[in-house]
Amino acid sequence: MSTASLALGRVVVVYGGESAERDVSLKSGKAVLSALQRAGVEAIGFDPAEGGLAGLEALVPDCVFIALHGRGGEDGTLQGALELLGIPYTGSGVLASALGMDKQRTKLVWQALGLPTPEAEMLGQDADWTAVVERLGLPLIVKPVHEGSTLGISIVDSRDALERAYREAARFDARVMAERFVVGEEYTVSLLGDEVLPAIRVEVPGGGFYDYEAKYLSNATRYHLPCGLSAEQEAELGALCREAFAAIGGEGWGRVDVMRDADGRFWLIEVNTTPGMTDHSLVPQAAAHAGIDFEHLVVRILEAMRPEPT
Repeated sequence: MSTASLALGRVVVVYGGESAERDVSLKSGKAVLSALQRAGVEAIGFDPAEGGLAGLEALVPDCVFIALHGRGGEDGTLQGALELLGIPYTGSGVLASALGMDKQRTKLVWQALGLPTPEAEMLGQDADWTAVVERLGLPLIVKPVHEGSTLGISIVDSRDALERAYREAARFDARVMAERFVVGEEYTVSLLGDEVLPAIRVEVPGGGFYDYEAKYLSNATRYHLPCGLSAEQEAELGALCREAFAAIGGEGWGRVDVMRDADGRFWLIEVNTTPGMTDHSLVPQAAAHAGIDFEHLVVRILEAMRPEPT
């Protein structure tokens, strides 16, 4: 391990929290904490649900490894607090974190820059469901704007199913979006500093949807590494994802999810500024394929963290 990794001081790994993604965050955080300790880093874990911001400050961290997923940790809230406290932290800053957590506004930025992303519109309880279907077509994917881990997401193929899907998504967030569903292959590209890691093609048996169960619980989901694209196609995909991440101001590390349609065109779906780090997660898999083991991965994420605010 590098000398720099051993001179990071006290690292507090923040995980858990109170979002709907708490269980995934607990797994991510514990994996990160264990890896840092094995790497010789002075690291301790902290769950803000148990001690709040005052509890974190009392630990006197030299820096923070953010392993919180969802609202309260991935949306700029914690990042802003750490900025005020003058504590360096991993990943993107306040603006990029808040923007990346908002699927609709991320899409608006991509559209403004001419980046390919499926058409979408916001839904409300009084929406004209028939008109939405006429404008966007079927199938559609309905998702809470501010949730991750596919929580509250549904694929619908009828007007009535659209209304039901809205009700389900609204359980997780007041803002719900319907998006044209791209039928095709699903890819994910991880970014580590200036490096684009190998793309992964995700395959759910039976052509199913890569939902919460497929992501975190199932052992049947297949992760294709190499992804099956030609070198030229994978380079095109990597460049697109790097541009998409930079468009929202992403820094340090992250992941961009993409669909590829039957014509071979890539469509940006969403960005993750604090991706999962569980044993089923995609960033560690991509890193391992690039020759970066988990311990080196977490140390590199730390070494690429934002400097102390001035």
